[in-house]
Amino acid sequence: MRYLMVLLMLSLAGMVQAQNLQAVQVYTDDQLLDLIKENKHLGQVVLDECQLVQDIEARAIKAEMPSYQFLWGDMLAYGVCVDKNIELGLHYMQEAADQGLAEALEQLGRYYHIGKFMQVDIEKAIVFLRVAASQNNLKAQMRLAAIYHQGFGSPLDYPMLYSQLHHSVTDDKKLHKKISTLLAQLAEKMPEHVVRAAKKSVY
Repeated sequence: MRYLMVLLMLSLAGMVQAQNLQAVQVYTDDQLLDLIKENKHLGQVVLDECQLVQDIEARAIKAEMPSYQFLWGDMLAYGVCVDKNIELGLHYMQEAADQGLAEALEQLGRYYHIGKFMQVDIEKAIVFLRVAASQNNLKAQMRLAAIYHQGFGSPLDYPMLYSQLHHSVTDDKKLHKKISTLLAQLAEKMPEHVVRAAKKSVY
């Protein structure tokens, strides 16, 4: 009988150890930021079988980490591993943006531009995108250039954006071609000497 009990205890210990080995480790801030930049953060939470929901919530609400505020906001807005709550999700995206997270600023700017979850507001879109663009967020820079091409925004801001795009780096040929097109469109809106100065400037 004692022998059977020992075997049972060893078996249970093995099961616990196996479960611990399968437990998902919470993402470091750098890991999460990389996932966000590649737009893989929600997919990773699903791949991890929603095991980190409580950890993510704690880091977003209690620790107020901007990367986790952004992730938690996206999870709420899209109903990933939690009940969908768009308003609360946008709140946490805004919290991350208020702390200067470029990806949150770009996303809110994009949402205001296309009318995702809220009404279209080009002026607000430009405000968010300009700050994200100043942090070398290429998506924000490109969207802002497209908005300026449509006649929105101030001509005083064109040289800075032109400089940012001119000095951007990418090994994606399609993206490089798109940037070249946007630069040409921006150049048409500025005197030649302003374009030359923008090429030399680094903002």
